[in-house]
Amino acid sequence: MRRHGWFERCLLVLFVGILAGWPAAAVAQAIKVGAVVPLTGRYGGGGAQVRAGYEIAVEDVNRAGGVTVAGKRIPLELVLLDDESDATKTVSRMETLAAQGILAYLGGFGSDLHAAAASVAEKNKTPYLGVAFALNKIHQQGFRYLFSPFWKSPDIGQHLVALLGSIPAADRPKTVAIFQEKTDWGREMATAWTEAGKAAGFQVAVNADYAPGAKDFSDMILKAKAARAEAVFAVPTPPDGMTIVKQMKELDYNPKLTLMVRAPDPPVWGKNLGKDGDYVLLAPGWHHAARYPGVKELNEAHVKRVGRPADVMTGPSYASVQILAKAIERAGALDKDKIRDAIAATEMTTVVGPVRFRPDGTGIVPSVFNQWLNGKQELVWPKEFATAPFVYPAPPFAKR
Repeated sequence: MRRHGWFERCLLVLFVGILAGWPAAAVAQAIKVGAVVPLTGRYGGGGAQVRAGYEIAVEDVNRAGGVTVAGKRIPLELVLLDDESDATKTVSRMETLAAQGILAYLGGFGSDLHAAAASVAEKNKTPYLGVAFALNKIHQQGFRYLFSPFWKSPDIGQHLVALLGSIPAADRPKTVAIFQEKTDWGREMATAWTEAGKAAGFQVAVNADYAPGAKDFSDMILKAKAARAEAVFAVPTPPDGMTIVKQMKELDYNPKLTLMVRAPDPPVWGKNLGKDGDYVLLAPGWHHAARYPGVKELNEAHVKRVGRPADVMTGPSYASVQILAKAIERAGALDKDKIRDAIAATEMTTVVGPVRFRPDGTGIVPSVFNQWLNGKQELVWPKEFATAPFVYPAPPFAKR
């Protein structure tokens, strides 16, 4: 008995030694990737678009055989949790995923949720790829593991100048009202738009702030109307944005241009507002008419899934998986730091076009402006990619 136990212990030591020295790729049955996404709550509509992008991309990667690591093809396994649009739950879900041994994180929807998530990824020294957030401030905290192939507040301000430049000078808006959400992103975008005004030739006539979730926006709307502000810029959540538009109509305030970032992204915008939601400009950064490799196949998969071409956040989310899969292959090992370095060195074309990253993790990516027209999101800028002409000025609510 004693001799038999010694032999078994030797086998166990030998087995453990083999496993310790064996490349991780050789024992991995799947590469586990974690995503915390708001599927319910105020960001539920946007989160659904993000989820679709991740799931379709993972299906495509696995259908092609998986990710090649050390000569072995390994499938991706997506573990996706709902944070209910609650930043506190974002943090706890991120830790849950870490305990499950995920190799990398994919982000959700909304700047405040990404701000909470990025800190956890940094603490856990795990690569984090996130879209659907424009808050540049997150990238100014020295995070090494955060990457976002998505445009940021300063980019939106700069591209707005170019968009307004397409309007004859005499017709451009000269006065603007900023409806500033009392959040870091609200303040950041107010600064970006104020800076853009210096180049675009408009004055900020009203800068009124409000708390997210407010029900009555009449005070700031009436201030904008009294100041004869010709354009409104805002970054509301979808529920807040729809309420603002309804109250603008009730108060007979008809700016020539309404630009809302985030709120008009989900299809529920058109369903709930109908013609009142038309002519609103949005800056999601992507449209299903983008002319890049893989977009056609993505649209086909999305039509099969939900009956329409890919939504505006589905493309960037799909691109995040493309970037991660390619980075894992270039890293050649299931090593978080090597994968992090490979993401930083990304230079590839995805469904959102060519992608590179700045040292702070912000993406250098093509961007577009869309506009709601006849109940659909149309790509209106840049002109060479437009699916419909940019309509300006918007007709009054009473004439739609």
